[in-house]
Amino acid sequence: MIKKLSLLLAVAALASCSNPTEKETETEEVENLQLYIGTYTSKGSQGIYKTEFNPEKGELMEAKPAAESDDPSFLALSPDGGHLYAVSEVNGGSIRSFSRGDSSLTFINESSSGGIHPCHVAIDKTGKWIFAGNYTSGSLAVLPILENGGVGEPVQVIQHQGSGPNKERQKSPHVHSVNVSPDNKAIFVPDLGMDKVMVYAFDETTGQLTPGDHMEVTPGSGPRHFTFHPNGKFAYVVQELTGSVTQFNYANGGLEKVEEFSTLPEGFEGDNSSADIHISPDGRFLYASNRFIDNIAVFAIDQESGSLSAVSHHSVLGQVPRNFAISPDGQFLLVANQESDNIIVFKRDKETGKLSPTGGEIKVSMPVCLIFTDK
Repeated sequence: MIKKLSLLLAVAALASCSNPTEKETETEEVENLQLYIGTYTSKGSQGIYKTEFNPEKGELMEAKPAAESDDPSFLALSPDGGHLYAVSEVNGGSIRSFSRGDSSLTFINESSSGGIHPCHVAIDKTGKWIFAGNYTSGSLAVLPILENGGVGEPVQVIQHQGSGPNKERQKSPHVHSVNVSPDNKAIFVPDLGMDKVMVYAFDETTGQLTPGDHMEVTPGSGPRHFTFHPNGKFAYVVQELTGSVTQFNYANGGLEKVEEFSTLPEGFEGDNSSADIHISPDGRFLYASNRFIDNIAVFAIDQESGSLSAVSHHSVLGQVPRNFAISPDGQFLLVANQESDNIIVFKRDKETGKLSPTGGEIKVSMPVCLIFTDK
């Protein structure tokens, strides 16, 4: 009888192990990320688009209009994720504010960008101030963010003065991006027309910028977009006109120029226009986009010195990669190809940094900015 009972208990235990409960078989569902897309509207785009991205499968859903806006070529999200801000490169230039809903954006208001053709917008870490970079006028402005998420009139406008040796592109200053330091104490402004990265001390209480030292880059190179390493010690700027990346050390609100690296394939002599630059979330690899060559250049980052070493180049499977974004988990890289009207999904190898196309692609007219959010 005892043996029979023991056998029954053993069978029951085995059944329990081989047939887990429904609760045990449940897997946690991965939530899709939201992806906002800024565009140029000259070929039929309605403005800002929204789509969803599955970070587990790498699937990108069809993009749908989120808000009508004229040439919203660059976007920024508030720190709490509740509001989105977009430049508008028409009617002299403005910054537009939107509140975020489940599927659409609700327009709040717009204010002058303090110059002509704003091409970049950034928000400080407190979420109280927004910075606009105006390309054609070569100016930058500080605007307050109001309690309802709207934007107020500029409290400060700074006009750059200067030029560069490229007579076609550098006759006057051209602010191309405005970048907030990790500690929220400084603003770095690459000016393509002046071949300088301008440095400003930032007072987050008043919003005021105070000019500091500037960093010069190789004459005729045209500094454009700028990024910090996750460790906060290194910074990099991509040069539009020469296709190079300049490395800086960052400390106490200032930059120290270290070295310059080419993003171009060896022996390349054709036309190029470098555009965007990003670092993988783990800080191991740097990526830069090249228009006309239509590729992404990949570099490994030395974690001690910040120095770059070339890894590979990858076709973007489209034309004129204006902007790209790396998913928050670092698994995927999405490229916005302005002239071929498509967004391409690449899988990122975390060990080598190399990219491989997943086959994922959606069509959007003239996409030029990608913003991920999980909020």
